[in-house]
Amino acid sequence: MNTPTNTRLLLFLIIVLMFWASAFSGVRAALQGYTPGSLALLRFLVASLAIAIYPGIHRVGLPSASDLRGLVLLGFIGITVYHIAISYGEVSVTAGAASLLISSVPLFTALLATFFLGERLRIWGWLGIAISFAGVLLIVLGEGTALQFDPGALLVVIAAVCASLYFTFQKPYLQRYGALRFTAYAIWSGTCFLLVFLPGLLLELPTAPIDATLAILYLGVFPSVIAYALWSEVLRHIPASVVASFLYLSPVLAIFIAWVWLNEIPSPLALIGGLIVLTGVILVNTRGR
Repeated sequence: MNTPTNTRLLLFLIIVLMFWASAFSGVRAALQGYTPGSLALLRFLVASLAIAIYPGIHRVGLPSASDLRGLVLLGFIGITVYHIAISYGEVSVTAGAASLLISSVPLFTALLATFFLGERLRIWGWLGIAISFAGVLLIVLGEGTALQFDPGALLVVIAAVCASLYFTFQKPYLQRYGALRFTAYAIWSGTCFLLVFLPGLLLELPTAPIDATLAILYLGVFPSVIAYALWSEVLRHIPASVVASFLYLSPVLAIFIAWVWLNEIPSPLALIGGLIVLTGVILVNTRGR
């Protein structure tokens, strides 16, 4: 890649990190007026419409029949399951703690690459994984009461696993279809599964506070369509494990945004757990491969 391309990809990564970091606060704000399922559905109805009118989308045709099953499955995992888990998880988990748990995505990506893509981990890698899991446990405890497990935190961990699956297995489709087409296929297929929440959304939409609705509109356009498309474009040029390492910065941004937007920060135990998670993830990606 030449220097302008490197600069452009770095700019894309910065934009993605800002949008995704803000999404945790956006979900918490939207939950003030919507149930989690309705929130996820409205967010991706907005995203589906936004990407349908995105410049250049007229060139998107149907995928090949042999790829259809895989594309739909990735949409289900990366859009439907991920965002249901995040939305329900953040009912009880602060935006900052949710971002700390999601920072374990590179960890799960490394594990998936080891078992499915043939990558190898050294002893340092397995040690880093053990350290990160200890950090995840602390965050889950830190978001509960009286050091009890918070089910919402476990849902966010499930979301992190889904994100790892989505990032790991989308690469071949990106090479065939490009970032925009792949993102469109994933969002549209994921939204179809979310339609099970349509009856509840129709009841909630007329009475929801305008602030909550505006938060969902923001989530649907910026952290969803724009961020997903830019992320996929970066993945076309850089290995998934390398790109995922940039997610280390997301919790710092997310905690700051949650403090400004919602006046909330994670518990001290969750913050300590987050530092442990990041330590393990950095160890995996620097000394463990």
